Amino acid sequence: MELGIAVALGCLGAILGSFVGVVAERAYTGQSFVTGRSRCNSCARDLGPTDLVPVLSYLAALGRCRGCGSKVPALYLIVEALLAVLFAFVYIRLGLTFELLSFLAALVTLAFIVVYDLKHTVVPTAASNLLMLFGAFAAVFAAGSLYALGVAFLTAGLIALGFFLLHVCSKGRAMGLGDTPVALGLSLLCAPYAYGGLLLSFWTGAVIGILVLVLRRGGPRMGIEVPFVPFLALGYLAAYFFAWNPLELMVR
Repeated sequence: MELGIAVALGCLGAILGSFVGVVAERAYTGQSFVTGRSRCNSCARDLGPTDLVPVLSYLAALGRCRGCGSKVPALYLIVEALLAVLFAFVYIRLGLTFELLSFLAALVTLAFIVVYDLKHTVVPTAASNLLMLFGAFAAVFAAGSLYALGVAFLTAGLIALGFFLLHVCSKGRAMGLGDTPVALGLSLLCAPYAYGGLLLSFWTGAVIGILVLVLRRGGPRMGIEVPFVPFLALGYLAAYFFAWNPLELMVR
């Protein structure tokens, strides 16, 4: 029974991952993501049902349009596969609870923010507000007491304040303002492991940033923008699923 629910939620995650790709592609362009056929961005061919099966269609076509042969961005495959895995893992961890619903909604919102930030280096305000809302719901449902809930909101507030001050003090050069609400939402969502998520985010961001500079051949190296939201998502979710809290280790 539990395995069946996990598989079903995994399939739902893949479907919603595909939908996230459509929304991120059409958001703020004047195109509706509710109506209108999906098309190849290169040849404008309408995609049929066999082209739209999450994960499987991409693999069957070897990542190319069946009409013109142009490459389909692997980012969409990654989002579909990751949401499928995360949906199943979160269910295994939380079971059928209200916290599960809040967490899944937050994951879909976070996926959209990550994809949009990778494409445009901008964090949509409406999406980050939703992430904070779903994160708050998850924190409320997860808290075993008013004290634990207060600690969760205090921790998230302090982390968000740190991001905001970093943005202000660096005049936006070190950190974008849009990262602040994302950090707040993720800190609430992964409340017991917020500090671990924060550390992992900066560690992975630093490593990848250095690699980008080292591997960049030719051209100026100053002013290269590396979206930080993907690192926030990676760091916080890794800390949550591996239950890593550095403060507990320090106390021990």
